[in-house]
Amino acid sequence: MDWNVIINNFPLLLQGALVTVEITAMSVGCGFLIGLLVALAGLSRFTIVRLLSKCYVDIIRGTPLLVQIFLIYFALPMLTGQRVDPFIAAVTACSINSGAYVSEIFRAGIQSIDKGQMEAGRSLGLSWVQTMRYIIMPQAFRAIIPPLGNEFIAMLKDSSLVSVIGFEELTRRGQLIIAKTYASFEIWGAVAIIYLVMTVSISQLVGYLERKNSAK
Repeated sequence: MDWNVIINNFPLLLQGALVTVEITAMSVGCGFLIGLLVALAGLSRFTIVRLLSKCYVDIIRGTPLLVQIFLIYFALPMLTGQRVDPFIAAVTACSINSGAYVSEIFRAGIQSIDKGQMEAGRSLGLSWVQTMRYIIMPQAFRAIIPPLGNEFIAMLKDSSLVSVIGFEELTRRGQLIIAKTYASFEIWGAVAIIYLVMTVSISQLVGYLERKNSAK
Protein backbone atom coordinates (compact mmCIF):
# COMPACT_ATOMS: atom_id res chain seq x y z
CA MET A 1 0.00 0.00 0.00
CA ASP A 2 1.57 3.24 -1.19
CA TRP A 3 -0.12 5.90 0.91
CA ASN A 4 1.80 8.69 -0.82
CA VAL A 5 0.00 7.94 -4.08
CA ILE A 6 -3.38 8.33 -2.36
CA ILE A 7 -2.34 11.50 -0.48
CA ASN A 8 -0.85 13.16 -3.56
CA ASN A 9 -3.86 12.42 -5.75
CA PHE A 10 -6.60 12.84 -3.16
CA PRO A 11 -7.37 16.47 -4.15
CA LEU A 12 -7.95 15.33 -7.75
CA LEU A 13 -10.28 12.58 -6.56
CA LEU A 14 -12.21 15.06 -4.42
CA GLN A 15 -12.64 17.32 -7.45
CA GLY A 16 -14.03 14.34 -9.32
CA ALA A 17 -16.35 13.60 -6.39
CA LEU A 18 -17.72 17.15 -6.52
CA VAL A 19 -18.42 16.73 -10.23
CA THR A 20 -20.19 13.43 -9.46
CA VAL A 21 -22.39 15.15 -6.87
CA GLU A 22 -23.11 17.98 -9.32
CA ILE A 23 -24.19 15.57 -12.07
CA THR A 24 -26.30 13.57 -9.63
CA ALA A 25 -28.02 16.62 -8.13
CA MET A 26 -28.83 18.10 -11.54
CA SER A 27 -29.99 14.75 -12.94
CA VAL A 28 -32.25 13.89 -10.00
CA GLY A 29 -33.53 17.49 -9.90
CA CYS A 30 -34.49 17.38 -13.56
CA GLY A 31 -35.70 13.79 -13.12
CA PHE A 32 -37.91 15.00 -10.26
CA LEU A 33 -39.72 17.42 -12.56
CA ILE A 34 -39.91 14.89 -15.41
CA GLY A 35 -41.12 12.18 -13.05
CA LEU A 36 -43.84 14.37 -11.55
CA LEU A 37 -45.20 15.30 -14.98
CA VAL A 38 -45.02 11.71 -16.22
CA ALA A 39 -46.72 10.41 -13.06
CA LEU A 40 -49.57 12.91 -13.42
CA ALA A 41 -49.82 11.97 -17.10
CA GLY A 42 -50.04 8.32 -16.08
CA LEU A 43 -53.02 9.17 -13.87
CA SER A 44 -54.75 11.19 -16.57
CA ARG A 45 -58.29 10.34 -17.68
CA PHE A 46 -57.13 10.56 -21.30
CA THR A 47 -56.08 7.17 -22.65
CA ILE A 48 -53.49 8.51 -25.11
CA VAL A 49 -51.76 10.50 -22.37
CA ARG A 50 -51.61 7.47 -20.09
CA LEU A 51 -50.28 5.36 -22.97
CA LEU A 52 -47.50 7.84 -23.77
CA SER A 53 -46.54 7.94 -20.11
CA LYS A 54 -46.40 4.15 -19.90
CA CYS A 55 -44.34 3.89 -23.11
CA TYR A 56 -41.79 6.37 -21.76
CA VAL A 57 -41.43 4.53 -18.47
CA ASP A 58 -41.23 1.09 -20.07
CA ILE A 59 -38.67 2.13 -22.70
CA ILE A 60 -36.37 3.97 -20.31
CA ARG A 61 -36.57 1.39 -17.53
CA GLY A 62 -36.21 -1.43 -20.06
CA THR A 63 -32.93 -0.18 -21.55
CA PRO A 64 -29.56 0.26 -19.79
CA LEU A 65 -28.41 3.74 -18.81
CA LEU A 66 -25.13 3.07 -20.63
CA VAL A 67 -26.99 2.56 -23.92
CA GLN A 68 -28.97 5.77 -23.34
CA ILE A 69 -25.71 7.67 -22.80
CA PHE A 70 -24.31 6.25 -26.05
CA LEU A 71 -27.48 7.20 -27.94
CA ILE A 72 -27.32 10.81 -26.79
CA TYR A 73 -23.55 11.29 -27.08
CA PHE A 74 -22.76 9.25 -30.21
CA ALA A 75 -25.99 8.58 -32.12
CA LEU A 76 -27.74 11.95 -31.72
CA PRO A 77 -24.88 13.95 -33.35
CA MET A 78 -25.11 11.64 -36.38
CA LEU A 79 -28.73 12.73 -36.83
CA THR A 80 -28.33 16.42 -36.04
CA GLY A 81 -24.80 17.02 -37.30
CA GLN A 82 -24.01 18.83 -34.04
CA ARG A 83 -21.56 17.56 -31.43
CA VAL A 84 -23.03 17.13 -27.96
CA ASP A 85 -21.00 18.41 -25.02
CA PRO A 86 -20.09 15.53 -22.65
CA PHE A 87 -21.57 17.35 -19.65
CA ILE A 88 -24.85 18.02 -21.45
CA ALA A 89 -24.98 14.43 -22.69
CA ALA A 90 -24.30 13.08 -19.20
CA VAL A 91 -26.93 15.21 -17.45
CA THR A 92 -29.51 14.66 -20.20
CA ALA A 93 -29.15 10.88 -20.22
CA CYS A 94 -29.16 10.63 -16.42
CA SER A 95 -32.14 13.00 -16.11
CA ILE A 96 -34.23 11.06 -18.61
CA ASN A 97 -33.30 7.81 -16.89
CA SER A 98 -34.01 9.16 -13.41
CA GLY A 99 -37.34 10.64 -14.56
CA ALA A 100 -38.70 7.20 -15.43
CA TYR A 101 -37.92 5.81 -11.98
CA VAL A 102 -39.05 8.94 -10.13
CA SER A 103 -42.38 8.85 -12.01
CA GLU A 104 -43.08 5.40 -10.60
CA ILE A 105 -42.17 6.64 -7.13
CA PHE A 106 -44.60 9.54 -7.50
CA ARG A 107 -47.32 7.31 -8.93
CA ALA A 108 -47.03 4.89 -6.02
CA GLY A 109 -47.01 7.77 -3.52
CA ILE A 110 -50.10 9.41 -5.02
CA GLN A 111 -52.00 6.14 -5.26
CA SER A 112 -51.15 5.33 -1.63
CA ILE A 113 -53.35 8.26 -0.53
CA ASP A 114 -56.93 7.24 0.17
CA LYS A 115 -59.29 8.09 -2.69
CA GLY A 116 -61.60 9.70 -0.18
CA GLN A 117 -59.09 12.56 0.12
CA MET A 118 -59.68 13.54 -3.50
CA GLU A 119 -63.45 13.23 -3.09
CA ALA A 120 -63.33 15.33 0.06
CA GLY A 121 -61.36 18.05 -1.70
CA ARG A 122 -63.74 18.13 -4.65
CA SER A 123 -66.74 18.24 -2.32
CA LEU A 124 -65.25 21.37 -0.71
CA GLY A 125 -65.28 23.09 -4.10
CA LEU A 126 -61.61 22.63 -4.96
CA SER A 127 -60.63 21.84 -8.53
CA TRP A 128 -58.69 18.68 -9.39
CA VAL A 129 -55.45 20.69 -9.60
CA GLN A 130 -56.10 22.45 -6.28
CA THR A 131 -56.94 19.17 -4.57
CA MET A 132 -53.71 17.62 -5.87
CA ARG A 133 -51.67 20.65 -4.83
CA TYR A 134 -53.06 21.27 -1.35
CA ILE A 135 -54.25 17.85 -0.18
CA ILE A 136 -52.81 14.90 -2.13
CA MET A 137 -49.25 15.99 -2.98
CA PRO A 138 -48.20 17.15 0.53
CA GLN A 139 -49.15 13.71 1.89
CA ALA A 140 -47.56 11.92 -1.05
CA PHE A 141 -44.28 13.82 -0.62
CA ARG A 142 -43.92 12.51 2.92
CA ALA A 143 -44.42 8.95 1.71
CA ILE A 144 -41.88 9.16 -1.11
CA ILE A 145 -38.93 10.65 0.80
CA PRO A 146 -37.23 7.24 1.41
CA PRO A 147 -37.55 5.96 -2.18
CA LEU A 148 -36.43 9.34 -3.54
CA GLY A 149 -33.36 9.08 -1.32
CA ASN A 150 -32.69 5.61 -2.70
CA GLU A 151 -33.01 6.98 -6.25
CA PHE A 152 -30.46 9.70 -5.44
CA ILE A 153 -28.02 7.11 -4.11
CA ALA A 154 -28.58 4.84 -7.11
CA MET A 155 -27.97 7.71 -9.52
CA LEU A 156 -24.87 8.76 -7.59
CA LYS A 157 -23.38 5.33 -8.28
CA ASP A 158 -24.77 5.01 -11.80
CA SER A 159 -23.24 8.37 -12.75
CA SER A 160 -19.91 6.53 -12.94
CA LEU A 161 -21.11 5.28 -16.34
CA VAL A 162 -20.58 8.73 -17.88
CA SER A 163 -16.85 8.05 -17.62
CA VAL A 164 -17.20 6.06 -20.87
CA ILE A 165 -17.68 9.32 -22.81
CA GLY A 166 -14.60 10.85 -21.24
CA PHE A 167 -16.36 13.05 -18.71
CA GLU A 168 -14.09 13.48 -15.71
CA GLU A 169 -16.19 12.61 -12.69
CA LEU A 170 -14.83 10.52 -9.81
CA THR A 171 -14.48 7.20 -11.66
CA ARG A 172 -12.85 8.81 -14.70
CA ARG A 173 -10.43 10.72 -12.49
CA GLY A 174 -9.47 7.42 -10.90
CA GLN A 175 -8.85 5.86 -14.32
CA LEU A 176 -6.64 8.76 -15.40
CA ILE A 177 -4.60 8.67 -12.20
CA ILE A 178 -4.09 4.91 -12.50
CA ALA A 179 -2.92 5.36 -16.11
CA LYS A 180 -0.10 7.57 -14.78
CA THR A 181 0.74 5.85 -11.49
CA TYR A 182 -0.23 2.17 -12.12
CA ALA A 183 -1.44 2.13 -8.50
CA SER A 184 -4.72 0.35 -9.18
CA PHE A 185 -5.31 -1.03 -5.68
CA GLU A 186 -4.65 2.26 -3.91
CA ILE A 187 -6.64 4.49 -6.25
CA TRP A 188 -9.65 2.21 -6.69
CA GLY A 189 -9.69 1.69 -2.94
CA ALA A 190 -9.75 5.46 -2.41
CA VAL A 191 -12.49 5.86 -5.04
CA ALA A 192 -14.60 3.18 -3.34
CA ILE A 193 -14.21 4.85 0.06
CA ILE A 194 -15.22 8.25 -1.34
CA TYR A 195 -18.35 6.72 -2.91
CA LEU A 196 -19.11 4.98 0.38
CA VAL A 197 -18.78 8.21 2.37
CA MET A 198 -21.10 10.03 -0.05
CA THR A 199 -23.78 7.32 -0.05
CA VAL A 200 -23.73 6.92 3.74
CA SER A 201 -23.98 10.70 4.18
CA ILE A 202 -27.01 10.84 1.86
CA SER A 203 -28.60 7.91 3.69
CA GLN A 204 -28.20 9.75 6.99
CA LEU A 205 -29.71 12.92 5.52
CA VAL A 206 -32.69 11.01 4.11
CA GLY A 207 -33.19 9.32 7.48
CA TYR A 208 -33.17 12.72 9.20
CA LEU A 209 -35.74 14.13 6.78
CA GLU A 210 -37.93 11.07 7.22
CA ARG A 211 -37.84 11.35 11.00
CA LYS A 212 -38.53 15.10 10.83
CA ASN A 213 -41.58 14.59 8.64
CA SER A 214 -42.83 11.70 10.76
CA ALA A 215 -42.73 13.93 13.83
CA LYS A 216 -45.12 16.47 12.24
